Amino acid sequence: MTALDTAPTSTPVRARPSRTWVGVLVGVLLLVLAVVSLFVGVSDVSPASVLAGGPDGDAAFLLVASRMPRTVALVLAGASLGIAGLIMQMLVRNKFVEPSTTGVSEFATLGMLTTIVFAPGMAVAGKMGVAALFGLLGTWVFLRVVRAVPVRQLVLVPLVGIMLGGVVGAVTTFFAYRLDLLQSLGQWSQGSFAGVVQGRYELVWAAGAMVVVAWYAADRFSVIGLGEEFATNLGLDHRRVVAVGMVVVAVITAAVLVTAGLIPFLGLVVPNVVSLLIGDNVRRAIPWVAGLGAVFVVGCDILARVLRAPYEIPLSVVVGVLGAALFLWLLLRRRTRAH
Repeated sequence: MTALDTAPTSTPVRARPSRTWVGVLVGVLLLVLAVVSLFVGVSDVSPASVLAGGPDGDAAFLLVASRMPRTVALVLAGASLGIAGLIMQMLVRNKFVEPSTTGVSEFATLGMLTTIVFAPGMAVAGKMGVAALFGLLGTWVFLRVVRAVPVRQLVLVPLVGIMLGGVVGAVTTFFAYRLDLLQSLGQWSQGSFAGVVQGRYELVWAAGAMVVVAWYAADRFSVIGLGEEFATNLGLDHRRVVAVGMVVVAVITAAVLVTAGLIPFLGLVVPNVVSLLIGDNVRRAIPWVAGLGAVFVVGCDILARVLRAPYEIPLSVVVGVLGAALFLWLLLRRRTRAH
């Protein structure tokens, strides 16, 4: 008996009452935070300075070249990482997994190191492709390990993924140290949107495209969340749907990694919060997860800019602290309910 057989599935049958007002609140909050994000930062960019300087002024240039691309990248990254976590949870049938707790992010980082070593002049799109291939490999390895290891407790499954990621991360750090590439690797391991400008964020649209793919295949992901045997009895090609899910997770992880670096715990916390609010139907949950993920990332990025002392705090630090606290609360809540 494997972990996929013993872990309770996130059954799409369970649903909660309609909470339309919460959805409206998330949408309004996202709009407000996006506007605030345009005018928060070290440089003086405000509506008054933009109007005073005109379309050719420094404030308008900074708004178009830096603030707007950064805000768009934040929204796309937050929405797509939340979806990646949701899909990963359906593939593994476990509520406590996401790319950063399954080794997928570490495999993608190893892919980035590989391009730095063997193809340092490769275009950014090529680096994203290599990182996506390594992320796809990491997803496959994690699924194979979980199937092979007889884990009987729900909370132990992400621990297996964290150990796998730790091993891969250690190997990556070892080779980066031996090749004197720790500094180059560091910019990918720290999630920060400080360097996002016009011309250096467009690849994150690939992550947004994967959200559309996830929406299209949402009902199939709901079915495989009930188990391979159940999905096969319904005439669904389980392996094909799993392959689609693996590609979605890998591309999202790689696109965000190339654009800003690693952002932990987001794909774990947001889908669980949405599950508590509206249930586990994937098609119904996707807009909620995307919206709440975007709100969480944009809000944390604004907080990182406000708390700069004297430099801007990396987004991954703020998301990691808040995400780890929420992750711990979810673990304790699930254990309390189990008893």
